[in-house]
Amino acid sequence: MKQNPKRPSSDPAPGGPTLAEQVGAKAARKLKARRRGTPGVWFGLGMMGLIGWSVVVPTLLGAALGLWLDHHPSGGRSWTLALLVAGLTLGCFNAWRWVAREDHAMHDELDEKEQGDD
Repeated sequence: MKQNPKRPSSDPAPGGPTLAEQVGAKAARKLKARRRGTPGVWFGLGMMGLIGWSVVVPTLLGAALGLWLDHHPSGGRSWTLALLVAGLTLGCFNAWRWVAREDHAMHDELDEKEQGDD
C-alpha cells in the first residue's frame, strides 16, 4: 500500500519525533508567525533607510576627514577624494554584509518552515 507523501506516517521512525511532537512543533511555529505578523510597507522603507545610512555615514566621514587633512599641511596631496572613495567602499561593503546576513537568516527561516510542513 502506497502512502501519501504529504501525510506523516503513523509509525514514527526510530529515534524520530512522534506525530504528537510534530503537530506540537507545527502549532508552535504557526503561533509564533501569527504573533510576529507580516512586515508592512513602513518596515521595508525603514530597512532601505537603514541600508542607505550605512553607506552615507562612512562616505561623509571619509570626505570630512579628507577635507580636514587637506586644510592642514600634509604634503600637498589631496585626501578628500581618496577618503571619500574609501568611505564609500567601506559603507557599501558594510551594507552588503548586512543584507547578506539578513538574506541568510530569511532563507534559514524558510527552510525551517518547509521542514516543519513535511
